[in-house]
This record gives sequence, structure tokens and C-alpha cells, in this order.
Amino acid sequence: MFDLEGYGPLLLHGARLTVYVGVCAMIIAIALGLVGVWCKFSNSRVIRFSVNSYTTVVRGIPELVLILLVYYGVPTLIQDASLLLGRPVYVSLDPFISGVITIGFIYGAFSTEVFRGAYIAVPKGQVEAAHACGMSPALTFRRIILPQMMRFAIPGLGNVWMVLIKATALISVIQLPELMRSADIAARNTHKPFTFFFAASLIYLSITVISNIIQQWAEKRADRGIRRA
Repeated sequence: MFDLEGYGPLLLHGARLTVYVGVCAMIIAIALGLVGVWCKFSNSRVIRFSVNSYTTVVRGIPELVLILLVYYGVPTLIQDASLLLGRPVYVSLDPFISGVITIGFIYGAFSTEVFRGAYIAVPKGQVEAAHACGMSPALTFRRIILPQMMRFAIPGLGNVWMVLIKATALISVIQLPELMRSADIAARNTHKPFTFFFAASLIYLSITVISNIIQQWAEKRADRGIRRA
């Protein structure tokens, strides 16, 4: 049913790799977002300045530029530095690892801002009550702030995921055989670009629809027991 002149399995393999890249990158993005929001409310001005610089710079540079910078620029920089030190080395980065880390790093900045808004939405009275009970800042964050913050953050994180999964198409420029790269190979070999790029667009749309259903389920589950005014 999805043969497409023998290239259907190639597109499905690319779709699985796309989802795998997206999930791994999203895990990194959420981890960076949690660390980032903790740093944004730190008492240290240096830490706050560092994380604000990270979110501002990363969100201001196109994803494609950062992907190319990491995959092609970093190895060249290391090799040039090794030549200056008199110890030449050859560096080659894995496309999958480079893509996952770069996209996770990029969307970690967006996740930080999502968590910042969610953090602000947590009632301050509960935080003050936790401190009055003798909870440390770390324990207050883990038991009081984090569970509620995650509930507020689900819609924003869902949007980050939707954008992130489409951004995985940019990894095709570093030769990772994800969905877009697979569609491009099939289109070049068969001279039918519309057929294969349209098929790829339908697969991306399917991933988005399924993701939206999961997000709605997660929001309803997170809102259990919450009384609405």
C-alpha cells in the first residue's frame, strides 16, 4: 500500500529515524529547560546573565546555521587548533549525535522560556508555605513547584515539540537519512519530486496529528482533580 516504486520502506525508515531524533532532542531540551529555569531565578547575577544570554543568542540564530556550525565548524576549529599546537588530529562527528545535540540545545532555550512562564504561574503562597514549613529551596522546587510547573508547561512544551519535529528536516543537510533526506533520495532517483515530497509532508502531518492527540491526553491527565472557577 505504501510501496512508491520501492521507496516506501525507505520513507518509513526515515520517519522512524525522524521520530527517534525528535524524542532524543526533546529529552535534552526539557533537561536544559529545567536547568535553565532554575538558573533564571538564581540569586547569582552571573548565572542569570549566562542563561539569559543563552536563550537570547540561541533563539536569535537560525537552526540551520547552528547545525552547520556544529557539524562542519566545530571539527574544523578543533583541527586548526591542533595544528597550531603541533599535534594534528582528524575529527569527524556522527550526524545523528550532532543533530540530536544541536536541536536539543536549540530548543532547550525555548523550553527554558516555557518553564519560566510555568514557574511564574505557580501560586506564590504555596512556595511561602513550603518555606514556612522548613523546606529547603531544592525540596520546595521538587515537591511543590515542579509538579505544578509541569502541568502549566504541557501546552507550551507541546508547541516546542511540534516545531522541533519539523526542524529535524534540517538535519538532512548533514546527510542523516531521516525522512526529508530519504524523500530527497527517492525524488532524485525517480525524478518525481512532487510524489515523494508530498508523501513526506503527509507523514509529517501524521506525526503532528498523533502528537496533538497525545498532548491533549496529557493535558487532561494533568488537570485531574483541578477545580475550575
